Amino acid sequence: MCYNCGCQVSDDDMGKGPLRKGGGSLVESDFDHMAKAWNMTVEDTKKEVYKMLKKQLEK
Repeated sequence: MCYNCGCQVSDDDMGKGPLRKGGGSLVESDFDHMAKAWNMTVEDTKKEVYKMLKKQLEK
């Protein structure tokens, strides 16, 4: 999960399940899933998510 808990283990859902399967943890495989669904690279997907998060945090 670790994109949202802070442990920095990007592929551990901490027993809460990945978001793409209805769980509460954002994991690396969620980015893989999003990238594939949008025909994007994982890197580009992360860059777009980063841009949006940065914009939201600057408010």
